[in-house]
Amino acid sequence: MLVYTEGGIGMPDKKTMTLNLSEEEMNSLEQLAQRNDMTKTAVIKKAIRIYLVLETRLQRGEHIFVEDDSHQAKVELLLV
Repeated sequence: MLVYTEGGIGMPDKKTMTLNLSEEEMNSLEQLAQRNDMTKTAVIKKAIRIYLVLETRLQRGEHIFVEDDSHQAKVELLLV
């Protein structure tokens, strides 16, 4: 179980959420947090911001692509 809290001094009221994750999801979250030197809460907040940007752009009819450094492979990102 992960408890997510947002807010702080000078911020709007805090909101708390209990999140139930599978063992695999929790392991992934912990790996992301450790690899990026972030807390699990920070990883979740960042994921929400990224998802919001992606979803907004897709709703506008834009396309999002992921491309490797050599520009050899290009794949369109779809949210399902």
